[in-house]
Formats: sequence, structure tokens, C-alpha cells
Amino acid sequence: MRWLIYAGIFAGAVILIVVLVGLALPRAHVISRHASYRQSPAAVYALIAGPQNWRPDVAKWEEIPNPGGRKRWKEYSGHRAVTFEETIAEEPRQYQTKIADKNLPFGGSWTWNITPTETGCDVRITEAGEVYNPIFRFVGRFIIGYDRTITDYLNALGKKFGETVIVEP
Repeated sequence: MRWLIYAGIFAGAVILIVVLVGLALPRAHVISRHASYRQSPAAVYALIAGPQNWRPDVAKWEEIPNPGGRKRWKEYSGHRAVTFEETIAEEPRQYQTKIADKNLPFGGSWTWNITPTETGCDVRITEAGEVYNPIFRFVGRFIIGYDRTITDYLNALGKKFGETVIVEP
């Protein structure tokens, strides 16, 4: 019975440390990664700016009406739905979206810069994110990594084109 008390104290201490470290971390972060593709900037842009149902983490994708006029859509993953809004659409060189939901524990934007190369193009994604919950902040910084979603996205883009890519800072 005594070990249950010690285990409870230990678990409480771990949670307290995670929360305190999370509170000490900055709410906002900027992370950027890029990869090269043997595709034209127009082909890559079309895939990025179109329905995202080609990504393995998107179970469902649907465009939704927006009285403000900007393109909006909802992406459903296995555990959550997130609404996005297009903020910049400069085909074929730059695309930007932001999270339009206000009730999530995170928010921010992604900017895709597509640069032509001799063999295709280079795609750089920059995330300007905010993580509001200190526990999520800790997990994002130390366990998952802020760059994981970008890395997964760039790899999925390569897979869609039948290419193996190297994701770099």
C-alpha cells in the first residue's frame, strides 16, 4: 500500500515538472524545413493548394463556405478536425494557410515557398506556431518535436510523386 502513495507522489511530481517547464517555454515558435523534388513548381503548387486527401494522416477533407471570401476547408484525422484558411495564394511560388479554429490548444500558419531548380523545385515550409497549453508545449518541444509535422508532410509529398526526399533544415 505504501508503494501506491510513493507512485502517486512521483506521478504528481512528474506532472508538476512538465507543467512548470511548459510554462517556461515560449508560447510561439518558428520552424522551417525543406526538401527538393523532381517536379515543376506548378505541379507541386497544385498538390499543395488542392485537396489534402493525398496525405496519409488526412482521413477526410472538405471545403467549407467562408463568408469572408477566402478558401476554407476542414481536415479530419483519426482524432481531430481542424479548419484551415488560405491567406496567400501566389501560384506557383508561394502558398500560406492558417488555422482558423479558435478553440484548439494550438494555432498558427504554414508558408510554402516553392523555388525552381535545374531538376525541379525546392519546397520550404515555415511554421509560425503557437501552443497555448503548457503540457502540449512540453510535449511538442521535447517529445514530438516542432518539426515533425513538416517533416511528415514533405515526405508524404515526395511519396505522392513517387520520390524519396531528404528533409533538411
